[in-house]
Amino acid sequence: MTSKRKSTALTEAQCVSLAQKILRERLCQQRLPEQPVGLESQYRHLLELLKRTAVHGESNSVLIVGPRGAGKTMLLGCVLRELMNLKEVLKNVLQVELNGLLQTDDKIALKEITRQLHLENVVGDKVFGSFAENLAFLLEALKSGDKSRSRPVLFILDEFDLFAHHKNQTLLYNLLDVSQSAQAPVAVVGLTCRLDVLELLEKRVKSRFSHRQIHLLNPLSFTQYVEAVGSQLSLPQDFPHPKFCDEWNRSVTKLCEDKSVEELLRRQFNSSKDFRSLYMLLFLAVIRVSPSHSTLRESDLLEASRLISADSKANILHGLSVLELCLIIAMKHLNDTYDGEPFNFQMVHNEFTKFIQRKSHTIHKFEKPVVMKAFEHLVELEMVRAVDSATGKVQREYQLMRLMLEHGQVMEALQKYPQCPTDVKQWALSAFA
Repeated sequence: MTSKRKSTALTEAQCVSLAQKILRERLCQQRLPEQPVGLESQYRHLLELLKRTAVHGESNSVLIVGPRGAGKTMLLGCVLRELMNLKEVLKNVLQVELNGLLQTDDKIALKEITRQLHLENVVGDKVFGSFAENLAFLLEALKSGDKSRSRPVLFILDEFDLFAHHKNQTLLYNLLDVSQSAQAPVAVVGLTCRLDVLELLEKRVKSRFSHRQIHLLNPLSFTQYVEAVGSQLSLPQDFPHPKFCDEWNRSVTKLCEDKSVEELLRRQFNSSKDFRSLYMLLFLAVIRVSPSHSTLRESDLLEASRLISADSKANILHGLSVLELCLIIAMKHLNDTYDGEPFNFQMVHNEFTKFIQRKSHTIHKFEKPVVMKAFEHLVELEMVRAVDSATGKVQREYQLMRLMLEHGQVMEALQKYPQCPTDVKQWALSAFA
């Protein structure tokens, strides 16, 4: 009775706010999905492997290979969540997470292993002869009271391929050696984007690896992709306001069947099957919902898609002054005249002055320091870049530069530019024809 009263007590604005909170958490991947979509066999395989280490004390090594955004971390997270639900695992298993981007050499990696295993006090000021000796000591320190059984350790190596660039691959060699020699129950799980990762390993390291690989190569069909969109945008059945929940979920189903939305999703699917970019699209659509329109609409997704595909440099161009636009057009003329060779400010200024004298009657004749200031602003915005960084001895006017913009970006900016003088447009068309 009380829950019923509570559900009716929620206003529409509160329902919208709560729905957004739930979906934001889901789309920002702060919460793992109930089950990984389209990865059932990989999920079972990895769970079985890690269970053997965590429950039966068997050592293993495995690589999870797939492109960025394919769901490697999510898959591992779901497996570990299920594994940690087992009582004997939760009390006994230790996890060590290393990342190739952070632990850039074996010394840093060893310090991080010691910290995550809470063994700083045990190690103290001890000096070890080698990496292997240090690692063996750490694993020995983890043995339980009767000294017969060591606690299982799961080593998770993100960006696994970067560890292969460490000197002599000492970390990989010792971890895989421990996992093979049954000194302690250890599972080494590597996550990588490189299909050729085994080719990077030294012979002695490769021989100690189990050669088990789990591939995540995005086998999703477009139908599954659309289903994933529907499930990501749907509210859970235990939402405190059942009526709002039903209306929202119906609107999501209707949205996924809409032709223009289907076309938009197909474009997204064909350009990238990466779930992260899909979640960003859905996130931008969800934040547009408000009490005045409390369900997702086709226009929300279309606007989100426009924001995602917007060209940041083209957006900056819309905010430039007419003088700065004229300088960009002058640079394009110079590029065409000299077959893409670099130019300097003096050449751009001469080209701009020629245009003012011959063709333009609407643009004010600017002093050279003002034009220089506009040119420097373009350099700050990284639309123009110096060819050589060592330019200390060269005067600013004669420093060689390159234009970093494409034809389409400038033309689009000119079309959208408010009250752009006609003669500037005509000059641009002659440069970009």
